[in-house]
Amino acid sequence: MQRRILPDLIGLLAIGLVLVVANKLSPLLFPVADRLLTPPPCDLQRAACRAELPDGSRLELAFAERPAPLVRPFTVAAAVDGPAPARIEIDFAGLDMDMGENRKPLQAAGDGRYVAQVALPVCITGDMRWRATLLIERDGQRLALPYEFTTGS
Repeated sequence: MQRRILPDLIGLLAIGLVLVVANKLSPLLFPVADRLLTPPPCDLQRAACRAELPDGSRLELAFAERPAPLVRPFTVAAAVDGPAPARIEIDFAGLDMDMGENRKPLQAAGDGRYVAQVALPVCITGDMRWRATLLIERDGQRLALPYEFTTGS
């Protein structure tokens, strides 16, 4: 009887270990924002977008090339005044079609500026609506600022 309990116990411990590891890694794969902000309407394809953060500081997000090219790398730049973020990333998600995971960390470039080289995949159906979500971790809080834009027009 004890021979049957030992494999079951080992299996339960293995499942528990997998669940603990998955729980610890899930924020890296699927970051949850403490606060989803609603930035003012703005089209990243036409201009830099500005928003005010809850602490009163300001943020600016811009594409170096407008309109953003497809398949070819381009630079995304963010400028944050106030305390430096512990982490800042940009996540691109297709709104009409799943285009896979496309998240990049932005690197500090001095003077509150952060940059990353990104590339958007081409959509075979023509125009593609995107959501670029800037994820900012600062002062122990995770903020998300979503911006929508269209490529291919």
